[in-house]
Amino acid sequence: MNDQVLRDNLVEALTKEVAYISPKKALEDLKPENRTKHQNKNSHSVWDLFEHIRISQEDILRYTLDPNWISPSWPEGHWPPPNQKVTDEMWDSSIKKFFSDLDEVVSLAKNKKYDLTSEIPHGEGRTYLREILLVIAHNSYHLGQLIQTRKELGDWKF
Repeated sequence: MNDQVLRDNLVEALTKEVAYISPKKALEDLKPENRTKHQNKNSHSVWDLFEHIRISQEDILRYTLDPNWISPSWPEGHWPPPNQKVTDEMWDSSIKKFFSDLDEVVSLAKNKKYDLTSEIPHGEGRTYLREILLVIAHNSYHLGQLIQTRKELGDWKF
């Protein structure tokens, strides 16, 4: 097996538009006033979805790399508080943290120091590859929901 091909494909799935939209494109040109809007009482806002993606990605990454990491409680610790007032600073900070953590996941995928199929020493039998694939699947699923929310709000032009 060509290990580099696997690593390149993982990086592509994390950062590019393969069969789904990239995180950057999903957030592009979002009107600030639509960040916290809900289509109905049972729907998530763009903020809810994006912050959930960010928190979960951070949890998966830190769990993978830090044996002392304590995961947020499930499920409430993986979502922002309901109807949270979101400032521009909070929004910008969330985006910055998300992309910083995504860069770390990409670095992990590229780093030949890690045998991606080996078990994480503290990972309860899980592998580095599993955790990277989990980030890819989780991000793409919820980014799809985020785009659907934007469409329902009339804030999607692509």
